[in-house]
Amino acid sequence: MDAYSRTVITVAEAVAPHVAAVEVMGQGRNGRVRLGAGSAVVFTEDGYMLTNAHVVAGATSGWAAFADGTGTEIEIRGADVLSDLAVIRGLSHLQGPAQLGDAEGLRVGQLVIAVGNPLGLAGSVTAGVVSGLGRSMPTALGRTRRVIEDVIQTDAALNPGNSGGALADSRGRVVGINTAVAGAGLGLAVPINATTRRIIAALMADGRVRRAYLGLVSSPIALNETLALRVGQRKGLRVADVIAGSPADHAGLKAGDLVLTVGQRPVSSAESLQKQLFAEAIGAPLAVTVLRNGAMVDVIAVPVEMTE
Repeated sequence: MDAYSRTVITVAEAVAPHVAAVEVMGQGRNGRVRLGAGSAVVFTEDGYMLTNAHVVAGATSGWAAFADGTGTEIEIRGADVLSDLAVIRGLSHLQGPAQLGDAEGLRVGQLVIAVGNPLGLAGSVTAGVVSGLGRSMPTALGRTRRVIEDVIQTDAALNPGNSGGALADSRGRVVGINTAVAGAGLGLAVPINATTRRIIAALMADGRVRRAYLGLVSSPIALNETLALRVGQRKGLRVADVIAGSPADHAGLKAGDLVLTVGQRPVSSAESLQKQLFAEAIGAPLAVTVLRNGAMVDVIAVPVEMTE
């Protein structure tokens, strides 16, 4: 057997036991009704599982079934629309946890394996490569419109039911949670990294994630060599738009500004900015340094709490 096949088989056998098929229920006019289905990944010894926020949207309870035929009722502990992550917990039978990795080490072209339950087919496996990193994915839940930042793009086939399943590297570490959002037309996964670990911890503890809001619409940009030497970093965030009336607007930030540091830390991606915008930043002065018309400009913004 070839090395590629051996790797995929080894990873599938290691990860599949920790991935459940999930069916979620909600309250309808005539009692409980089935709302949908997806997948979930066990990540703690006491039965906590990761899935997508859109999988459990509107749900109050559900059932998780594993490839070995066992299952458990689940409770919804919390969901975060902005990251499309949710935490659920098994109430009885507990499978052991999968090993979580770190998507920060991924490279384009790297082998990844997706494990989920598309169309109710438990333990389905597809393999592919990392096609892109740092992608943005628009999503909607009711009237709420969000952009999920820093998602992983892969050519591993994903179908409805794969949502909430595991994206693993060649060592069997879960580096992403697959999100097969209808209409996206891409294989995408929410990365497991320092930022999403904070989100997961908040969902486990409080059932929600409190975030600070600046009101910037930005995109990463590589700096030319001269500018990179001048400012001491290779990338920044170009401001495409500033939301009227937002903290960024009140601070005097403008479209076209090149954001270099936030909270005196360099920013070069959506994730590096998001790291500065958790609960502790709400209502606290936040220093922002930008390059504007060739000059360095320092402003102080005071983020507010993000609301739906």
